Amino acid sequence: MNHSIIRYILGHVLRVEGLLLLLPCLIAVYYSEATGWYFLLTAAICVVLGTCITWKKPKSTIFYLKEGCIATSLSWIFLSVFGCLPFWLSGEIPSFTNALFETISGFTTTGASILEDVEALSRCTLFWRSFTHWIGGMGVLVFLLAIIPLSGGSNINLMRAESPGPSVGKLVPKMRSTARILYGIYIGLTLLEIVLLYINGMPLFDSVTTSIGTAGTGGFGIKADSIAGYSVTLQWIVTIFMILFGVNFNAYYFILFRQFRKAFGMEEVRGYFLIIVVSVAMIAINIRHLTTSIFDAVTQSAFQVASIITTTGFATADFDQWPQASKTILVLLMFIGACAGSTGGGIKVSRFIISIRTVIAELRSYIHPKVISTVKMEDKPVEQDVIRATNVYFITFLLLFSASVLAVSLEGHDLTTNFTAVAATINNIGPGLARVGPTANFNFFSPFSKYVLMFDMLAGRLELFPLLILLHPTIWKDMLTYRRRMRKLAKSDR
Repeated sequence: MNHSIIRYILGHVLRVEGLLLLLPCLIAVYYSEATGWYFLLTAAICVVLGTCITWKKPKSTIFYLKEGCIATSLSWIFLSVFGCLPFWLSGEIPSFTNALFETISGFTTTGASILEDVEALSRCTLFWRSFTHWIGGMGVLVFLLAIIPLSGGSNINLMRAESPGPSVGKLVPKMRSTARILYGIYIGLTLLEIVLLYINGMPLFDSVTTSIGTAGTGGFGIKADSIAGYSVTLQWIVTIFMILFGVNFNAYYFILFRQFRKAFGMEEVRGYFLIIVVSVAMIAINIRHLTTSIFDAVTQSAFQVASIITTTGFATADFDQWPQASKTILVLLMFIGACAGSTGGGIKVSRFIISIRTVIAELRSYIHPKVISTVKMEDKPVEQDVIRATNVYFITFLLLFSASVLAVSLEGHDLTTNFTAVAATINNIGPGLARVGPTANFNFFSPFSKYVLMFDMLAGRLELFPLLILLHPTIWKDMLTYRRRMRKLAKSDR
């Protein structure tokens, strides 16, 4: 295993995080907040430590999927540990466990919070809290791919480990160019939302924090009532952009280069919009008696459906008080999630399409044993490796989900709370039902349960396997062997 390239990537991740931490420092200067000093201190620690780690360049910059998964998992852990330091050092979140929970929730774009009074935080802290969504939405390693030259086809292994969905490919021949195109689209949509919110009456600070939270499909609000206090016009703008950020970014690339037939021919995107339309209609009808008009019912339904299926987690209503049918639909949407290749979480629409067609093909083979059934998507046969990976993903997801629900249930909370808390964290959504509903928080959980949920957030954002591979005995054995070899070399140098 190429340990030196893993170290090199981790060093660059810390340096990038250090530079990004300067943004809340500027916010602190503008609003004259002393909390900014803690962000500056953390930024300095990250830059110095990252520079020391990257001082010696690796002899080989080629690495494989194993190194890509390990580098990705460790990068997200490093990001979270160092990113939570300003919260903890400033005393705005006195508990380190709570500060880490809030930060992991931010970077993984989950939006589950332990805060009971979010409006008591300083502006710079509120900005960093929302900005972690924007960083984690597209992925910091995708950003690194745009600026760090790595040899050969190694870049795809980082992209494959970090990007959500059953498969990752190149939009253009060079992976660096692909990363730049993705970030260009990401930045462009974010800026467009900021402008639209601002010109429609939302204060600039609110527009920025709401937009970067929407872009990363994270959902940290800066108000106690999330988005409910803003006008209906602003709520619809946020609704539309939540849906847009849940679309596979390949579609935007095709639209950008006027390949409209490819963009609108993507079955996953069509399925994604169909699910949204049907869900909005069903919930609007179901909650009509709770609202003042059909328009109000559609507005609330559309916002919450967009928020849940894209795993953003913003709220304009306490959907925990809605009828059981509506709550059931929302729980199902938690698992479906957004499109592959988007900033959204969940299992992904494409995996469900592949699984449903695999079941249909299997049934057909029972009826006509001699007929070779092929699973197709967009009129192209789906490779057996993709079908196998999809099936393995579902099995692994079910096992991890079940184990997490069991672990959290040891505290004795009700089943709805435990089930939806795990569903909301492993699918990177944020709010659940009952004690973790849209008007509640996760602070009542014990430290043990919080660490279980933190693991779920990271596992869900990294598509399970990049994080689970860290637990494999072979990896630890290889790391211990590497450390022993380094110690021997150090002694021989003396």
